[in-house]
Amino acid sequence: MGLLSFFGFGKSSIKEALRKGAIIIDVRHVNEYDQGRVPESINIPLNLITSNIERIKGMERPVVLCCASGNRSGQAARILKSNGIKDVYNGGSWMSVLKK
Repeated sequence: MGLLSFFGFGKSSIKEALRKGAIIIDVRHVNEYDQGRVPESINIPLNLITSNIERIKGMERPVVLCCASGNRSGQAARILKSNGIKDVYNGGSWMSVLKK
């Protein structure tokens, strides 16, 4: 396993999660999200991730997170994993998720 895969950046694992019907959560601010997004993604800004843990758990699907660069989505992935959500992937930038 490569270092990038360990941290949830593995291209094949993200593609597989998307194939399995993963929910895509964009953790950018609303104004950033409104300027461009992955179709069918939902917007939960990073500062609201913790208050949406139960909602995300209730989705019962893999979660692919994205943002502008991968930094905030990485933080969100750590928060979700530390709260018991195991099938979480840091997709990096929303543009890279869009290309998958």
